[in-house]
Amino acid sequence: MTAGNIRVATDVGGTFTDLLVCEYDDATGTAVVRSAKADTTPGGYEEGVFAVMAKAGVEAEAVDFLAHGTTVVINALTERTGVRVGLITTEGFRDTLEIARGNRPDFFNLHYRKPEPFVPRHLRRELPGRMDYHGREMRSLDLAPLPEFVADFQAEAVEAVAICFIHAYANPAHEQAALAELKRLWPEVAAISSHQITREWREYERTSTTVLSAYVQPVAQNYLRRLDSGLAERGFGGGLYVMQSNCGVDSVDTVSHIPITMVESGPASGVWGAAELGRLIGEPNVLALDIGGTTAKCSLIEDSNVRIRTDYWIGRNRASSGYPIMVPVVDLVEIGNGGGSIAWVDDFGKLRVGPRSAGAIPGPAAYGRGGNEATTTDANLWLGRINRDYFCGGAVKADMNAVQRAIGEVGARLGVDGDEAARGIVRIANNNMVNALKLISVNRGFDPRDFTLVAFGGGGAMHAAALAQELGVTEVVVPADASVFSAWGMMMSDLRRDDMRTLLVDLVAGNAARIETAFAETEARALSRFAAEGIEASRIGLARLGRFRYQGQEHTTEVPLESGPVTADGIAAIEARFHEAYEREYTYRLDATVEMVALHVVSTVEIGRLAMAPRETTGRTPGEARKGTRRVDYALEGIHEAAIYDGQKLEPGMAFDGPAIVEDPGTTVVIHPGQDAEVDGFGNIRIHVRNGAKRP
Repeated sequence: MTAGNIRVATDVGGTFTDLLVCEYDDATGTAVVRSAKADTTPGGYEEGVFAVMAKAGVEAEAVDFLAHGTTVVINALTERTGVRVGLITTEGFRDTLEIARGNRPDFFNLHYRKPEPFVPRHLRRELPGRMDYHGREMRSLDLAPLPEFVADFQAEAVEAVAICFIHAYANPAHEQAALAELKRLWPEVAAISSHQITREWREYERTSTTVLSAYVQPVAQNYLRRLDSGLAERGFGGGLYVMQSNCGVDSVDTVSHIPITMVESGPASGVWGAAELGRLIGEPNVLALDIGGTTAKCSLIEDSNVRIRTDYWIGRNRASSGYPIMVPVVDLVEIGNGGGSIAWVDDFGKLRVGPRSAGAIPGPAAYGRGGNEATTTDANLWLGRINRDYFCGGAVKADMNAVQRAIGEVGARLGVDGDEAARGIVRIANNNMVNALKLISVNRGFDPRDFTLVAFGGGGAMHAAALAQELGVTEVVVPADASVFSAWGMMMSDLRRDDMRTLLVDLVAGNAARIETAFAETEARALSRFAAEGIEASRIGLARLGRFRYQGQEHTTEVPLESGPVTADGIAAIEARFHEAYEREYTYRLDATVEMVALHVVSTVEIGRLAMAPRETTGRTPGEARKGTRRVDYALEGIHEAAIYDGQKLEPGMAFDGPAIVEDPGTTVVIHPGQDAEVDGFGNIRIHVRNGAKRP
């Protein structure tokens, strides 16, 4: 590849590592976008990045910008492969992690046990000293026991230390002093304090977040260091950014110190990409669906705004309450249903799909790598929905004998033949995904019929048309380069940081000045951090949001605020927005005092988004893109002779009717009988679902 304005995004998934490269020619004003996939390399994820760059012919020294999303943090947490952590907390709060919350998922299970804390009790230490909830010092901090704590931690092979004091969200002075003294006594230890991550209240959630960040910090730092040095060895001298969970990127240095912010970096980039694509094609209301090899993830975008939450939990399921992580994370629902999800029959003879996955190794049975359990991919192959002669874009020869054995074993357990077993696998997978989409829409007070479904990932286009039909959605958009769409989302991301701060005041005109002061102070801190990095204030965008509730309630609803200072006259408008948002989600409003609980400041810096332009056409007709026909079992509408199209030959303006299949090297688009599709100016396939539903 020749030198030029070259931008690259890489996304490490559970099965594949994706790459998108854009070479922009300033002279001609044109851009060439290419994509590639390589196997994810567990244990050394950076090797998968280097491999996919080599596969795409990308020379590191020619790259100006590289954005990277990774599963290293989520994997370290779920697989428990982080480091040994010690916790230092306020006197009397040693057992916060074990007390936790009373949110038992299996409420009537008398044998239920809370999740095991990431820090055992003998590695938790208490320091005298206390702030009150206003941030006033009630008792001075005593650091005298700290040398003994350090000696104990060193003897116990602790590699990281978390510091979390009660009410540090209101005044972090004690945490700052303890952290400084700890680093003086033990300079080489990885250490993090709660105020560096969040300034929101809730003692258990802050403690858990700080501990989990410390737990993965050395792992993440080592990984990012290997990635950075590996790129440098290959001649890379451009800007390296890491995707975070808040739909923005940040510098390697910043993310290395607070790695917990990239816990959901891959899914966040896909959701952000869906929002940006919606803006591009005039669809502000979007249901984003990302189906990869291991999971299916979905999120709701209203008026082009991605919802960000800080009540994220990891490991929460029917048997465990999980662990809270109080960092800004895109609002999504994630289920264990992807192309590699394994089909199995339970003790009651019922067919299940997922959450266990065949992963990258051995992968689905069709890969011929030793996998002997049927997966969703195997079922789609068996039904002819995926072309067995063009599996993975022709890069892999499908082992259909292994597929037949795996599907046959599931059928034998169910007492049906292989065809019916494969249909059942697809139907169950679809049903699981429909439920997930309902959780993100109907359960939040939104009607899916008001939204366009944007489906991406290797498996998104395979199932999206059926899901839309079930939900009453009238249009599905399959993006160009759908299989690497999360990487495309990184190309469209800004450098973003979120600052939250607890501020408990009644939303009345008399408190406007106090609210404005808190916002101004938070914005000033954000601007000072950017200034220290040499970023001018004129480049920084600031947005304000507030979290409100009716007085006496426990949880909050976040509402965006108008630009400009908060004034006494403007309080009524803020309150009206809260009432409207609350009623939409909960179906009612109260005649009660509204209380502000927290403020939220979003600061962004544009670092050069990918400029999109309509694609050129050669004048080809749909017939020239047609490869032939194939008998396809649609699992729900029977077997049909479907028209097969070459996705690489489709051009803007082309239109065709279902039943049809579009085959692309990275994904397969399934268009059902009674549906039709067209290719828009940007190369996206837009499927019209004629299911009788009408969007208001």
